[in-house]
Amino acid sequence: METFTLLGLEISGGVQLASFFIGLIALVANAKLFVKADLPWWAVFVPVYNVMIAMKLIGRPMWHAFLFFTPAVVYLLPRTILEVAQSFGKHKTVDFVLVLVFNVFYILNLGLSYEEDYKGPVYGKTLMKSSKKTNSSEKMNVAH
Repeated sequence: METFTLLGLEISGGVQLASFFIGLIALVANAKLFVKADLPWWAVFVPVYNVMIAMKLIGRPMWHAFLFFTPAVVYLLPRTILEVAQSFGKHKTVDFVLVLVFNVFYILNLGLSYEEDYKGPVYGKTLMKSSKKTNSSEKMNVAH
């Protein structure tokens, strides 16, 4: 492959080939995630619509997909990536770091792993777990 110039930077053939394969892995990973969440796998290949379906996967309103065309993408992109991991039951700090650093491969692992199940959308839900379980029959003591 020959090098080409993009925005003043020369991109070598090796970088082009590596980008192609990582992009291919990302498409397969997202298709597998969509299948696990009972969403149409073919939506991965339709620009903009794939982001709208991803918003459905994490429980966000579909109009949030259009925020990716604004400067809000700086906050929204990592947040939605974390919410995808949380939708599959990943709530530990290690999982958050791995999904942010090795995004494509972590998503591929979620999609291909038989142990990982889609738990449902997480947007708008509190994710803090209480260590103390309360019983509905317990009475509340109120000091007067």
